[in-house]
Amino acid sequence: MTFIENSVFINGDGETSRDFCYIDNVVQANIRAGLSTNALALNQVYNIAVGESNTLNVLFNAIRDVVAARIPNRSNATPTYREFRAGDVRHSLADISKATDLLGYSPTKRLQDGLAIAADYYHSAN
Repeated sequence: MTFIENSVFINGDGETSRDFCYIDNVVQANIRAGLSTNALALNQVYNIAVGESNTLNVLFNAIRDVVAARIPNRSNATPTYREFRAGDVRHSLADISKATDLLGYSPTKRLQDGLAIAADYYHSAN
């Protein structure tokens, strides 16, 4: 998604999906990795995400809802769809089982949680 002059552009039909992850989850995983005493957990590569797939349309609606709760005149915002980007992966969902098993990682913030925290921060900064 790209924001230009109050317009939101979504490449494709908005049904492209991703596993969006709030930064608190990443911090948790890094701390767990740094403090781990599990020999099997050391020198590994992990997927850190939430383990849930959301489309760009779901993301747009969630952002619009948290913004509209703070700025009501934004409640009618709609995206403008553009052509798909060449080479873009249609669907992506992280397998977080290795981080869960070896590090005890468990995401604490879902998409809407992270958006609400971010919206409060940015809204209070204005």
